[in-house]
Amino acid sequence: MATVTQRRIIFREMHEIDLEQVLKIEFRSYVFPWTLGIFQNCLRSGYDCRVMSRDGIIVGHSVLTAAAGEAHLLNVCVRRDLQSQGLGRLFVRQIVKRAEILGAQTLFLEVRPSNLVAINLYQTLGFAEIGRRKDYYPSDSGREDALVMALDLLRHCLAE
Repeated sequence: MATVTQRRIIFREMHEIDLEQVLKIEFRSYVFPWTLGIFQNCLRSGYDCRVMSRDGIIVGHSVLTAAAGEAHLLNVCVRRDLQSQGLGRLFVRQIVKRAEILGAQTLFLEVRPSNLVAINLYQTLGFAEIGRRKDYYPSDSGREDALVMALDLLRHCLAE
């Protein structure tokens, strides 16, 4: 089986034509997925919307916004059947580079406390928990808090 580094991975701008594939990934990955309208609004608003493709097939997507020296990772998703293969780590590294290119000094994100795999990934990449947003996410039992995490882009050094 080929590893991530042996496959052709491309990161590029997301386009309206990609949204059908993006939505398939989103709806298969999350119990409470983003809608078509949300993605369309992000594209129209000029957010940094990206897709990751492997061998020409979209396998992940992200939405990043940046202003006034800060970036906020609003959404990142890798196809559920391809998780735990290093693609998420590779994608988040690319997102960090995009935040730097966009002039951010700090990159923020929210994550569900129940998403231990994502929390571990972010921590190993240098993100630190800086707070909580009460009742941020919808959940089967009502609402779930969000952990707010941040990466200081002026100090970070992502090991290759």
